[in-house]
Parts: sequence; structure tokens; C-alpha cells
Amino acid sequence: MKFLTDDFLLTTKTAKKLYHDFASKMPIYDYHCHIDPKDIYEDVKFQNISELWLSGDHYKWRIMRSNGISEEYITGNASPREKFQKFAEALPRAIGNPMYHWCHLELKNYFGFDGVLNGDTAEEVWQLSLEKLKENNFSARGLIRQSNVKMVGTTDDPCSDLKYHKLLLESGFEAVVCPTFRPDNIINVHKVGFTDYVKKLETVSGIALESVADIKRAITKRLEYFAKCGCRASDHGLDYVVYRPLGEAKANKIFKKALKGKALTKEETECYQTELLLHCAKEYARLGLVMQLHFSCMRNPNTAKFKALGADTGFDCMAVTDSCANLYGLMNALEQENALPKTILYSLNPADDQWIDTLLGAFQSDEIAGKIQHGSAWWFNDNKVGMINQLTSLANLGILGNFVGMLTDSRSFLSYARHEYFRRILCELIGTWVENGEYPDDMVTLGNLVEDICSNNVKKYFNL
Repeated sequence: MKFLTDDFLLTTKTAKKLYHDFASKMPIYDYHCHIDPKDIYEDVKFQNISELWLSGDHYKWRIMRSNGISEEYITGNASPREKFQKFAEALPRAIGNPMYHWCHLELKNYFGFDGVLNGDTAEEVWQLSLEKLKENNFSARGLIRQSNVKMVGTTDDPCSDLKYHKLLLESGFEAVVCPTFRPDNIINVHKVGFTDYVKKLETVSGIALESVADIKRAITKRLEYFAKCGCRASDHGLDYVVYRPLGEAKANKIFKKALKGKALTKEETECYQTELLLHCAKEYARLGLVMQLHFSCMRNPNTAKFKALGADTGFDCMAVTDSCANLYGLMNALEQENALPKTILYSLNPADDQWIDTLLGAFQSDEIAGKIQHGSAWWFNDNKVGMINQLTSLANLGILGNFVGMLTDSRSFLSYARHEYFRRILCELIGTWVENGEYPDDMVTLGNLVEDICSNNVKKYFNL
């Protein structure tokens, strides 16, 4: 069978019809990514495919490292052409890895390359990309336009002035670029740099941060500013979900201890984090913002590489954490005060899928269908098997038709191909159920379901 045809990943008649007639035509609402809004505003252009593909992409870096390639060709000082060559040589070894599919979808969709990338074809792809990147539609905004992207949700620190979000709004750019409130630096009281960040937040907020009550006021002030600038959501990167509600007075003592540079116990850290997380969630509910919780990630386990290269360079991995009881406790406390915001839950550990999907049903409401969401298969799970497992678990234990669908979680302007990858897998799964006689062959209903999961649900969920 030929590789990467128009019916890639689609094996049934129903799946092909659902994808080509419905899913493929829907706009993209990429509600969580790590693209720099400055790049969008300045409409940056890229000099070569290495700059576009390899700069900052830890997925590709991991493939290269696993193939024994020297760091010189990954994050080092090798030339862009040399780095691309090394990646092209490594890619054929990645059979079964989603990166193999993503790369070839991107080469086909954006560069018109129908071949296979390897060491022998690297020069052909390099030269083709050099020519294509000269075209106007290969700028940051051009790539967003040609990908049919209607919304981009960036990830932003509470101290950000959101300058480029405001300039983008004034510019009249067609896609909505929404800031996302990411307060990890003020919540992670136990991590290096906390006291310096307190000073930074103090300067930006104009509030003397001498107590937890002051921190809460500063968070609220920054949240209200974010909301005025078009913010639709928050995002929390948690090692694990915490819930140790010991009250503001106890949290305040812990905060003052941290400011003195004293080490905190696990219990003290969790107490402070819980107090701030509860406050944030209540404010999200008040302002109508979505709360996103990412958890069960082990950050920087390779300390030697962390010291040499820093964070977010491709050395994180899944963690086994017990977040279940704490998440129930957190959501229950908020629900009792009628302060539970719309929430999307992502665990990096796929073993958490089923308990997450049963939790959803315990906290839904008539505020909106699917108020509490199980987020799309995240990071190491956004492969074919991971997506099928997440979709199947959600279908089995929840309501798949209310799912808000895919996001890129990426720093690349070409990664919108991951939405296509997800949509093909979704249509194949649904098509299989239909042709197995597990769901009626009602194309009107099926088409509506697919369109909702691809675009309509997320548009409604984020009030777009």
C-alpha cells in the first residue's frame, strides 16, 4: 500500500466520507500552544527548514538523541544544513513514532513534497524548502492563514504586558490570538527562583507582596488585566494535583518562610499551593475563564543535562503520581462554593484516563454541555495508539460528542498538521464503530458529531 495517500489512516468507507466531507473542511481552534505572539505580530519569516522545524522542537531532538547523534547537531553550533541532515538520517528509524507521520504530513501539506525524507533525499527537501519559504504565505501569519486557523491560545506569564496580543488585536489579524494565564511561577513556592519572581510580580502588579492575601490580590489584578486583553483560559503545569487545605493563615506562615530562603517540607509546599490554586480557580469561575490542569509530568530527571541545557530541551518524561483523590477534593471544594470553572484535565500518564473520565460525570452541570473535559491525549500520548485510547475511554465513560478536541501544544507554525492527524484517527475510530454495527449509519448525525468535535465544541466552550 502506498504511503500517505489521501486516505491515510482511513480504512473504511464511512471513515473516508466523514474525514473528506466533514472533518477536513473544519477550521482549527488551537486553544493551547507555546507559539510566541511576537512572532505572529511581526509576521516572521524563516530562512530555512531547520529554523522552522528544529529550533526548539524537543520532539525532534529526542529522536536525534535516541539515534546517537551528538548534541552539536541538536542544540549545538552545527550549521542549519548539517542539523537538518542529521535529523533526516535519523527519521527513518522512527517507525511507529507520530513524528514520522507529522513530518511527512507537513512536508506534503506545506511544501508539496510527496516523497520520503531520509539522508538521501535531505538535499532535495532542503532546496525545495528554501524556495517555498521565500513565498509570502510562508510567514507566521501566512502559515496560520493557509492552515485555516481561527484561534491561537498562547501560554503567558502573569507578569507579561501582553503587548503583542494587544497589537495583534489592533492590527485586525483574522485569527484571534488569546493570551493564556500560566501562574506556575507564583504557585511553585518550592522551586528555584520563587523569591525573585515575587519581586517581579510585586513590580508589575503595584502591590507590596508581604502576605498570601497580597499574592491573591496581585493574581486577581493580573487576571482581570488578562481578561481585558482577550484571555479565555488559564493553564497550570503541576507535578501532581495538590489538595491540602490548611487555610490562609498557615499558608501565610509558609510564604514568609519561603521568602527567607528556608527549605519547605512537602506538606508546607502543598498547603501554600492549595491555597493559591483554590483562589485562582474561584477567580476563573468569576471571570468566565477555562481552567486547564496538566499533571503527572516528571520534569528534568537528567540533572546533568538540565544544568547543561536548561528546561524544556527534551528530557522530561511521564510520572506515576496519585492525583486522583486530590483532584476529587479540589473540585468538590470548589463545587460546594459554586466556584468550579470550566475545566480541562490532562494527565501525562495514560493510566489515569479512566478515573479522569469517571470524574467528569461527577462534576458536570447545565452551564454548558461537557463543562468538565478530559483533554486531548497529551505530549507523549499524542500518537495513534494514545489518541485512540483517550477517545475510546472518553466514549466508554463519558460523552465523546461533547469533546473539545485537538490542540498542538507546540512551538511550531507547521504543527497544525497534528489536527489533521487527530481528525483522521477520530474518523477512522467512528467509522469502524459504524461499520461494525455499533452505531447507526446516519451520516447527518455522524457528520454533526465530527464537525462538533473538530471545531464547534471548542468554539462554544471558549466563547469565541
